[in-house]
Amino acid sequence: MKKQLIAATVISAILLPHTAWATAVEPQNEREHTEELVGLSSGILLGAVVAGPVGAIIGAFTGTIIGKTVADEAEIADKNQQLVKQEYELVETQQQLIAMDLQQQELVQVSEKYYELQTNLAELHANQQQTLNELTIGMNVQFKTGSSQIEPLFKQQLDNVAYMMTLSPELTIDLTGYADRRGDDQYNQALSEQRLAEVSQYLVNQGIDKQRLHGQAYGATLPLHTEQNHENDFFDRRVTLTLMSSDAELAAN
Repeated sequence: MKKQLIAATVISAILLPHTAWATAVEPQNEREHTEELVGLSSGILLGAVVAGPVGAIIGAFTGTIIGKTVADEAEIADKNQQLVKQEYELVETQQQLIAMDLQQQELVQVSEKYYELQTNLAELHANQQQTLNELTIGMNVQFKTGSSQIEPLFKQQLDNVAYMMTLSPELTIDLTGYADRRGDDQYNQALSEQRLAEVSQYLVNQGIDKQRLHGQAYGATLPLHTEQNHENDFFDRRVTLTLMSSDAELAAN
């Protein structure tokens, strides 16, 4: 009984200063300091009751360790929460990177498709330009003697001309009509005009605007060859078509 009174006295002597000190400084210290003080006090009380003053001292150290462990566990729990948060952010970032990678792949595919289309378009333009160059040199529609009727062979060529003009709205056509030197000048002039009109009307029937067709008839005044004979006359019975762009036409004017 006497030992217990002594122990109680020791407890009071040890606890009161620490309790007062803990109360005074707790708002300014971190949580783990408070937990250590709680552990210290608990250890002193437990040690004093069980083993007297010596036990109180031993219990004080034991309590300090217990308090420190409580503080460490709280810190570990806090770190674990931070770790979980960082892992979540990492997963979210990885998902964003995967999405960006997919978008990059789609962009590459679109770029490749665009390049392919550009290449095909360039080839089409090149083919079209080659055809235009050939037609710009001049295409002749030949006629039989004394006739202004377009033969089937030349109708196919005129269909190609109409198609090219549909693809290129900036193009116009110069048409010139001719006749061979057989017959008088008045007859040959009228025949060349009739041949010119037949070709122009055929193109209009294929959908070409009349405003894009410009014609002039010359009769027999401009033969291709100086010498007149049956073979040379064949080349003079014609309507010549020349494709021109709007820029070329303005330059010529």
